[in-house]
Amino acid sequence: MVIGITGTIGSGKDTLMELLKTEYNFKHFSVRDYLIEKLEEDGEEVNRLTMSILANRLRAENHPAYLAEVLFNKAQEVGGNSVIESIRTPGEVDFLKDHSEFVLFAVDADPNLRYERVQERKSVTDRIDFNTFMAEEQKEMQNDEPHMQNLATCIRISNYKFKNNSTREMFYKKIKKVVEDKLNLKKEKI
Repeated sequence: MVIGITGTIGSGKDTLMELLKTEYNFKHFSVRDYLIEKLEEDGEEVNRLTMSILANRLRAENHPAYLAEVLFNKAQEVGGNSVIESIRTPGEVDFLKDHSEFVLFAVDADPNLRYERVQERKSVTDRIDFNTFMAEEQKEMQNDEPHMQNLATCIRISNYKFKNNSTREMFYKKIKKVVEDKLNLKKEKI
């Protein structure tokens, strides 16, 4: 099984991925990590803008599902259940649906709370003010170009949507209910 994760900036995609990884033994594959690795290999600055430019360029040069395909192929080599984090285009969703037992999870939260979380994690891509944070997210929300980010559509077409406005424990409880009751997965001892 492949679970894809999409969602707004700072909504809890990493937190969701960690739960799948630690309690259900999913292997983790991150678009963000892949892009950071590529930027560092090329000696480029790592920030949200350079990551977005690189992602869009790779999709334009190859095809709209290119990033998901690269990570899916890595997941196939490793085997087992996988989680692919940071699904950003409908083409990526379509590719994964066509090639695996695929479920898409979407995460969202209140913008002010998301901004607080982003500031707390102190990632190199998150050192921005609130207005920049919202403007950058807006650029990723909708686009008619198939190789560009379209979070709004990905969230809309997701199989399960999670609001993450409360505690980690409450968020985990919502996820576990879906994973165990709807997807029939059980916790694994790791």
